[in-house]
Amino acid sequence: MSTLILALAAGAVIGLALGALGGGGSVLAVPALIYLLDFSPASATTAALLIVTATSATALFAHARDGNVAWRTGALFAAAGVVPAFLAGAAAGHLPAAALTVAFSAVAALAAVRMLRPSRAEPPERIRPAKAAGAGAGLGAVTGFLGVGGGFLAVPALVGVLGLRMRQAVGTSLLVITVNSLAALSARAGTGGDLRWEVIAPFTGAAILGAWDGKRLASKITGQGLQRIFAFVLLGVAVFMLVDAAA
Repeated sequence: MSTLILALAAGAVIGLALGALGGGGSVLAVPALIYLLDFSPASATTAALLIVTATSATALFAHARDGNVAWRTGALFAAAGVVPAFLAGAAAGHLPAAALTVAFSAVAALAAVRMLRPSRAEPPERIRPAKAAGAGAGLGAVTGFLGVGGGFLAVPALVGVLGLRMRQAVGTSLLVITVNSLAALSARAGTGGDLRWEVIAPFTGAAILGAWDGKRLASKITGQGLQRIFAFVLLGVAVFMLVDAAA
């Protein structure tokens, strides 16, 4: 299968994930770029951030039109995560690739397990700024460290920690992903290696189109259904990458 077809197919799947689930884009993009499109780990993480930033911004616009973005909560998350994302992104370049892969797999698996646990959280009447800022700072650090947008952690945090409903958490996470990805990209400037724009451009285009389809899909599936799909995708990716790292 040609590189162009692989890039278009992978981009469409990742766009669907971001549009429907509010995350999972870069956690899927990184292994797709490495194992399907022969990117180096350094190039893959930087390229994934570029792809996810553009796709998340597009999906954010679609969700915002339907009123599914908690702007105040998202802004607190995003602002608190900018500096940690930048610092962690700079530090990540000094660690072995195997260590980053194992950390990536462990965090994805933990997020999936949390999403599968029944949540009894009710939407709070008032968001506590300190709680939102603390969760956002931790999320930003993970985003910069692992080279991912952070939606696969933002959604569980927004649902389980701050009590947002699933659909609102999906839309709000896209704001957080966009800002955190931009911060992590600024820290990685000049360290991404060969970015191969002939692959990144069609990949991004397909992802943006897929995000619109994902947004429509999200309106037809229950919040609990979205949560379970999201969790099982994360578990699959985590197991695959952990096995590959151990091989």
